[in-house]
Amino acid sequence: MSNCGVSQNDFGATHEMDLRKLIWVVTRIQVQVQRYSKWGEEIEVDTWFDIAGKNGIRRDWIIRDHYTKEIIAKATSTWTMMNRETRRLSKISEEVRQELVPFFFNKLAIAREEIDHQKIHKLTDSTAESFRYGVTPGWNDMDVNQHVNNVKYIRWILESVPREVLEDYKMTSMTLEFRRECTQSDLLESISSSSSNVTGASNNDSVNTKPDLQYIHLLRLQDTKAELVRARTEWHLKQNHK
Repeated sequence: MSNCGVSQNDFGATHEMDLRKLIWVVTRIQVQVQRYSKWGEEIEVDTWFDIAGKNGIRRDWIIRDHYTKEIIAKATSTWTMMNRETRRLSKISEEVRQELVPFFFNKLAIAREEIDHQKIHKLTDSTAESFRYGVTPGWNDMDVNQHVNNVKYIRWILESVPREVLEDYKMTSMTLEFRRECTQSDLLESISSSSSNVTGASNNDSVNTKPDLQYIHLLRLQDTKAELVRARTEWHLKQNHK
């Protein structure tokens, strides 16, 4: 939140949040990619946040070509508060809310009708098509709150996507649901399946054209099978493969 003018420390917390030992944690992220930027291309990033329900905020981003202002990618996310010592979620107090209100910006990066509200169905050993075992977080994967950096989750999720998909398709949309925090000592496994193999999964048309492929993903603890992240990705065949 510091680059939005809200934070008073490196943890993205306001004064009242700091007094209550509260930090921000992300619960959901949706990204839409219109096209991939080119090497050496100059881009600009707009970001802002707004209220999301009674106990959350929404953080949005738009990435543009610096010169043409063409939109390259858009993203939206929802966040809630957690006590940094007990690791329990917390409601937004009125004192904290009053600190945030002046910075709320009533604007959406992704139109309401394009926001992915569909349930991401849980994968099991019987419905998953590909597995990647032994994923281990490292020290450099942790952020200042001792959470795994969100970008790392995306990398681990893609570990179980078939190589031919990564080579022949480009990802145009990703939705992630965060269910549990990950520590450096955890041993993880990443599993994936095309949505046609998941009961109840549906095609979410979030980039205006129907995707050629859709995958469901699950990142979980290897020993207890406790869920960390559910995700859905959409893919389009690369132009040179059509």
